[in-house]
Amino acid sequence: MKDYQAYMIDLDGTVYAGSQRYPAAKRFVERLQAAQIPFKFVTNNTTKLPAAVVQNLADNHDIHVTTDNVYTAGLATADYLDQLAGETGPRTVYVIGEIGLRQALAAKGFTVDEDRPAYVVVGLDSDVTYEKFAKAILAIKRGSTFIGTNSDSNIPKARGLMPGAGALVDLVRYATQTAPIFVGKPEPILLQNVLTQLGVTPDQAIMVGDNYHTDIEAGIHAGTDTLLVYTGVSTPAQVAQEAIQPTYTVASLDEWDLKAGPRG
Repeated sequence: MKDYQAYMIDLDGTVYAGSQRYPAAKRFVERLQAAQIPFKFVTNNTTKLPAAVVQNLADNHDIHVTTDNVYTAGLATADYLDQLAGETGPRTVYVIGEIGLRQALAAKGFTVDEDRPAYVVVGLDSDVTYEKFAKAILAIKRGSTFIGTNSDSNIPKARGLMPGAGALVDLVRYATQTAPIFVGKPEPILLQNVLTQLGVTPDQAIMVGDNYHTDIEAGIHAGTDTLLVYTGVSTPAQVAQEAIQPTYTVASLDEWDLKAGPRG
């Protein structure tokens, strides 16, 4: 068991499921805070700004952090497009997504073009319509670069596993026959940015999540150890079939000892 210098932690399915509280997750975060171990919530959720994530954690889950503890796939997408555009490249986008994604892109100087944008960005959008899909598909067919915020097929909510951003991205992929560039988990871009922000190397950090195919694979791709908690998407039977196993697995975050690993 390593003495990890930083933790990267998923939200949906790991810390809560929609409005459903996970008391063990609250205790886990408070143990990190008491031990003064740096951590950042790394979420594929692009619908919220970091301030809204912080407020949701405080108001609905009694978990108290700051915006410095939050990095979303929306922020990672904006950072990625900012790097692609550079100082002279076009900064026009068409977006299927909500406020967290739209404002992150606007903060990097991107403006909306519904006809011939440089980039089409598809994320989770609870108000998506046929017309929104049509505009995105037509733009990609005209040559726009296709960006998917993440490939999540489902997201855990109180009512069950709801469609994720990946389901929307895949509709556009199917209609355009064009593969997207994914930014969020399980691609390593999001975690690599967080490691830089936390000032640690991959071997000093651990990725904590509930979904093997996003959280755990992201950690594997970024070169970090991984901790899978069985409170969300993945089940022990499913994970047992994977060629590369998580570094650790627990049924609850109460089972994780910050200094000794899984208890029991």
